Amino acid sequence: MLFFIEKIDHLHEFLNINNQAFQNLKKLRIPLSQSQCMLHKHEILICGGRSESACYSYHTIKNEYKFVCKYPIHIKLEGHCVVKLVDKNKDSNQITLLSFGSVYTKGHTLVMKYVSVWDNISSNSNEFDNYNEWIPFTDNHNRTIVIGRD
Repeated sequence: MLFFIEKIDHLHEFLNINNQAFQNLKKLRIPLSQSQCMLHKHEILICGGRSESACYSYHTIKNEYKFVCKYPIHIKLEGHCVVKLVDKNKDSNQITLLSFGSVYTKGHTLVMKYVSVWDNISSNSNEFDNYNEWIPFTDNHNRTIVIGRD
């Protein structure tokens, strides 16, 4: 019995040490289920969810959320997957995201060129047209590519 109590004490110490690696985040006003998240510098990008088509950026230092964009209205996100494409230029302020799949409807494949919503870039700048929006993924002949089942 003493051995068992000793083990519990050690487990408690272990759990206390590992709990320090986690912190509570500020709550987002919109509940998200089955959302896809990825890290970009000091941001956690939250891309839609089962009943929510909006994407948000959570800034890990500022402890704040900002709206990024919405998925196109016809896209159903239940069972979708979002991946960040690797860029050789690690200093780049932009990343490319690929969103694909769906459980119950014909899959989708969309791409987004993302620039941080925290960088205060002027919306009048033509340099960042077509950024931070989901658009169809196409080949060199502008034909839509769908990853997933038909």
